[in-house]
Amino acid sequence: MACLVLYVICGLIVMAEKEDRVKLHKDGNTLYELGKYEEAKENFLRASELYQKANNFFDAAYSLFKAGECSFMLKNYEKAVEHFLKSAELSFNKGFDRFGVSALEYARDCYKALAQKEKAEEIEKKIKEVKKRLEESF
Repeated sequence: MACLVLYVICGLIVMAEKEDRVKLHKDGNTLYELGKYEEAKENFLRASELYQKANNFFDAAYSLFKAGECSFMLKNYEKAVEHFLKSAELSFNKGFDRFGVSALEYARDCYKALAQKEKAEEIEKKIKEVKKRLEESF
């Protein structure tokens, strides 16, 4: 997950570990495919943080989405909805509206699994609003 980076500062060689967000992301995908959802989730969450620091907001939103999927597979719907809503918020803030809708649809499904009908209906309303706006833009 981490690689070693050497810096020369004032003639001294300084070693520092640098995490590789792309490797974390790829490893997360592999772990997900192997059914190791907890480990995959941790990789995706860390990758999302690093992507955000690098101003790569699409991959940050995607990594949050994947962390949500991991939690969903683990039937931890509370955490899943948290990750999906963060992914949707970041997506909408950065103009990735179609991706944001996908995250909201998963959040709605989490609320349904939690038998939180009112929250599911609230999310469904927002999904319809965004879809309508997207259709009107064409």
